[in-house]
Amino acid sequence: MSNDDTPEFELDEALEDDASENEALAEAYNRGLALQKSGDLAGAAQAYREALALDPDDPGGVSIRLAAIGAEAAPQKMPDAYVATLFDQHADVFDDILVDELGYCVPLLVRDLVQKLEIGPFDRLLDLGCGTGLTGMALADCTSHRTGVDLSERIVELAYDREVYDDLYVGEAVAFLEEFEEDDGSRPSWDMIAATDVFPYLGAVEPFLAGAVDRLKPRGYLAFSTETLSEEALEGRPFMVGPKSRFAQGEGYIRSSLDAAGFDILAMDPITVRLEDGDPVPGHLVIARLR
Repeated sequence: MSNDDTPEFELDEALEDDASENEALAEAYNRGLALQKSGDLAGAAQAYREALALDPDDPGGVSIRLAAIGAEAAPQKMPDAYVATLFDQHADVFDDILVDELGYCVPLLVRDLVQKLEIGPFDRLLDLGCGTGLTGMALADCTSHRTGVDLSERIVELAYDREVYDDLYVGEAVAFLEEFEEDDGSRPSWDMIAATDVFPYLGAVEPFLAGAVDRLKPRGYLAFSTETLSEEALEGRPFMVGPKSRFAQGEGYIRSSLDAAGFDILAMDPITVRLEDGDPVPGHLVIARLR
């Protein structure tokens, strides 16, 4: 499952595709952008609310922008239409931006941590927010069967071309965990679920963890990354939309949520998730095991 003007995805472009179909929506959104950049946050909030009223599906992610400027409370997750639009638009340059420009290497860090913990090999891997297949490739030699899921249809097409997954699906991570069935009506399970760069789009993690519990085999493993902010920035909140329009979760919130869901934390390592304007973005790499 990548955004204000985060280098990964530019929201100006994300909504331009809709401009020909809905000029009013594009005008309100772009007016909000201009006002935000000028420092008129009240004016920006009014424009963003106009855009949200015109299209509640929110393909431009204005609900996230409203939270980022402090005009509204953070939603529980990013709008599916927003995430799908962003990744579809940037699919062809996804790896170049993520790896080469942003220094993203979380899949390799997952691989290193799996080796350090001496866990695996795994029979079945579920890679949620699989992108173009970076995590699937990193774990290819320690997994027998790999299933990839991503919200972006274009991204899934690129992952298919890499031939790293046995099964690929277009879908949202939590909905897939809750609803997916095989053609015969059975509900498959996995002994490793990976979700690298998914939590920055989720906000609240409880629905995801409940779904993972339901789909993991006994004593199954969950590997994921988060982005975080200082306790001072979080101000006691479990999660918030950060200045770059991505969710950050507090370490304590992640720990308590995992414990409540029935996981033991095997590792929760501080990492640099990626670079943004040349500055490191702090986060955590977590591997937990179902009790």
